[in-house]
Amino acid sequence: MFWALFVIGHDCGHGSFSKDPNLNSVVGHILNAATLVPYHGWRISHRTHHQNQGHVEKDESWNPLPQRMYNSLDTLTKNMRFTLPFPMLAFPVYLFMRTPGKTGSHFHPNSDVFLPNEKKDVLMSTASCLTMVGVLARLTFVMGPLMMIKLYAIPHVIFIMWLDFVTYLNHHGHHDKIPWYRGKEWSYLRGGLTTIDRDYGLINNIHHDISTHMIHHLFPQIPHYHLVEATKAAKPVLGKYYREPEKSGPLPFHLLKELSRSLKNDRYVSDTGDVVYYQSDP
Repeated sequence: MFWALFVIGHDCGHGSFSKDPNLNSVVGHILNAATLVPYHGWRISHRTHHQNQGHVEKDESWNPLPQRMYNSLDTLTKNMRFTLPFPMLAFPVYLFMRTPGKTGSHFHPNSDVFLPNEKKDVLMSTASCLTMVGVLARLTFVMGPLMMIKLYAIPHVIFIMWLDFVTYLNHHGHHDKIPWYRGKEWSYLRGGLTTIDRDYGLINNIHHDISTHMIHHLFPQIPHYHLVEATKAAKPVLGKYYREPEKSGPLPFHLLKELSRSLKNDRYVSDTGDVVYYQSDP
């Protein structure tokens, strides 16, 4: 349910929750601060992700490691990145440190992911998260730490793992090799077409159908409650470029296999070339 709240905040960040940007900001701050996510800091970096989806160097989240960088990692770092459950706990690290090869923090207004005129927005969102930390501290004092572990800490860890699980599989793990681009080979359309739709069974409605992901990347202004309808309308146009998701049972246990296989095989891409694919260790 934390993830479901986060997805509404995500719509606010795209401007698809309301036509009123002030309402988007208010609702987005309330919902994202509730899960300790800085609304503007994440909104801006997420905008960068959408603008550069599928670009090896410029994409913002879950972008691939070039072979040279991968080979430079020590064994512990490789295990932390590619061995479960550690990749499914990556989101807080990303918020504080971004992805390998990138610097800055979503909480710091001087991070290079932000423009100078966005500093006040970032500070406001960081302040909202600090306010939430204060609320949680007060509730811990009043209700006791054990109760807060039950009511917030454990659900928050589950939220982090679910967020990483869903977002990773929207961009990795298809049985067909998915290209990544550089230079003139990349375009917004080509990048958007590399995203992957997933079926989560009964959970689809709970997390607002956000894994109808290709249409979301092509048209991020579409609100979550029109994604399924828009996908159905777009399929005849997309043709072979649309990858039909594997049907799920009531719960998406089949995706655990996809996750495990991808973490084993999708390790790095070539340092050269404008169209590259994930490679595995020799």
